[in-house]
Amino acid sequence: MKNLNTVQLDFGFDCKPMPVGKQIVKPNKKQKDNYVFDLIDCLTSPIIVFKTTWQDAIPKDLLKKITISRMLCLMKGEHMASITEVVAYMMPRTFEAPMSSEWCNIYTWCGLQYATKFNSESKSMVEAMADIAPKTLSDYEQGLLKHLRIWIYEKRRKSLKESMKNNRPKEPEAPEAKQKSLFN
Repeated sequence: MKNLNTVQLDFGFDCKPMPVGKQIVKPNKKQKDNYVFDLIDCLTSPIIVFKTTWQDAIPKDLLKKITISRMLCLMKGEHMASITEVVAYMMPRTFEAPMSSEWCNIYTWCGLQYATKFNSESKSMVEAMADIAPKTLSDYEQGLLKHLRIWIYEKRRKSLKESMKNNRPKEPEAPEAKQKSLFN
């Protein structure tokens, strides 16, 4: 059963289809564990935002879209935070103080990517953002963005691992020990 016939369903996501005829290899236990942890990470990890008094000003709509953005990144095989998470992280920072031109370009470009993906019903807003945001990022800005996306990804996974350690159920006492204490 190494060669399975697969059917690719189209759910409207912008992902490359699987190559036809490619041999599917049975995953080992470590790969399965990593996949399960990746799913848990996408669904339950905390949202990392810039620590400031403005962190409550992030729109609820943006926060709701983070889970689906994480799932899309997982499907693409990207091991970094989604563009939506970058927008959520940087938004409170933009309220705090002015940023350098590189970070302004990164923030507006990421905001445009988010708006085109999730706010397609508001075409006037997307058109206004397209006039402001840069069409492409420079190599330096792409490097900064990639570094930020990896940093957010690692922080959220570290936080999830710590919360899983803290919430691990404690081993129950052996019944024999309880009985001895009761009858002595």
